[in-house]
Amino acid sequence: MNRANPDDLVHLLGRWASGRGPLYLLLTARLRALIDDGVLPPGQSLPPDRVLAARLAVGRGTVVAAYDLLQQEGRVTRRQGSGTRVAPGDPPAARTAEGVAANPLMLHLLHAPDGVRLLTCAAPDDPPQALFEAYQEAGARVAGLRDLGYQPAGDPSLREALAAHYSARGLRTTADQIMVTTGAQQALTLLAGLLVAPGDTVLTESPTYPGALEAFRHAGAVVKPVGLDDDRASRAVRERPALVYCVPTARNPDGAIMDDAARRRLAALAAEHGVPLIDDEVCAELCFSGGTPPPVAVFGGGEHVVTVGSLSKLVWGGLRVGWIRAAAPLVSRLARLRAVHDLGGEVFSQLAAVALLRRLDEVREARVRALRRRHDHLCAELRARLPSWTFEPARGGQTVWARLPRGDAGSFAQVALRHGVAVPPGGSFDPLGGHADHLRLHFLFPEEELSRAVIDLAAAWAAYDGAGKPVSRHALVV
Repeated sequence: MNRANPDDLVHLLGRWASGRGPLYLLLTARLRALIDDGVLPPGQSLPPDRVLAARLAVGRGTVVAAYDLLQQEGRVTRRQGSGTRVAPGDPPAARTAEGVAANPLMLHLLHAPDGVRLLTCAAPDDPPQALFEAYQEAGARVAGLRDLGYQPAGDPSLREALAAHYSARGLRTTADQIMVTTGAQQALTLLAGLLVAPGDTVLTESPTYPGALEAFRHAGAVVKPVGLDDDRASRAVRERPALVYCVPTARNPDGAIMDDAARRRLAALAAEHGVPLIDDEVCAELCFSGGTPPPVAVFGGGEHVVTVGSLSKLVWGGLRVGWIRAAAPLVSRLARLRAVHDLGGEVFSQLAAVALLRRLDEVREARVRALRRRHDHLCAELRARLPSWTFEPARGGQTVWARLPRGDAGSFAQVALRHGVAVPPGGSFDPLGGHADHLRLHFLFPEEELSRAVIDLAAAWAAYDGAGKPVSRHALVV
């Protein structure tokens, strides 16, 4: 289909309206699939709004809304006088074999490139000795088990341990308010599946964790960015979104920490308007100050504040143990939903998590000490080798949010990949694809490897920007 032919496109769309949800979201989903699968190639013109609406027997607003959403995702371009076209270049998200959109950050999990330093996936790959010892203890406990091991809400001993953990942090919690999940990503997916219907609005910060954006989009939500630590949050929450998602502590991607006053305002807004608020605490134990700020639920909000946590960033990425702390009725509903999918998580790792929680202070101190050292090293290397880039040092977490002085981060990421470094562009962290001049860089590698990564980035920047002398990949100062 070389030119915009409405009849050809209608044929390709097939039974696009046969699903559940608003028509514009159903049309968006089908067009997105055609673009991501290459059926509608880059540069392909699409029919005008009115023409396609008439062929599909829908209102023009349905087509306009679908085109606008695809434009926000970077899949089409719309210009006065030249119409709507599929965006040039590779699509911003590929699709898995199941047809589910995959964020560019997640593609390296599915198809890891050879010979490339991955600054994309931020999770520790050096598990502490405490993890091995925890598995040994879990092995001894497994030997004495005499049950099926199917626990959709999680192993009872881990639920009790997590309840005690939150109670010690000033948030009184009982085991029936805890649900164990296979990592925090499953927690977000379950919450989105239960709380979000197609067409609902979800409010998030910008930038924010891209895995959450994918979970909300998969549920058919319209994700909107809003400043959650100022007065804009109050106006946005009054419109009653389906939920609000925030990362107030050691935020991914910039390591920012929300102050207590902002946490108190968010908790009050959730309670006042009856809007669920998800407090993502996955990186909360990684604050460089040494202390862990209180979860938002400490400041109120009652049953409307949901807390999500995980051991994957503190201990090891392969330890797929996460959890949800919420009102007991919500936990019960989530457990019923989870039972449909997998009947419950793997028990052995949950038993190891019980042992790790007893050694949480020890594990956290060692991890934070290493992260703070590597963070400072990365910042020093960036200042020395890429002085035109700007960034604020992180206050916690595992990543730095760097701004390019000019150009597009997505285009630069392609150049960086050819120089042996994979970096995630800022658009992946923005619901509307903004922050196109930013990159996220993790500092999980040892210092020598971080230096080599920055040297490669500097060489890539010299090639991309066309200014300055390329940096030798073998010149290394540690």
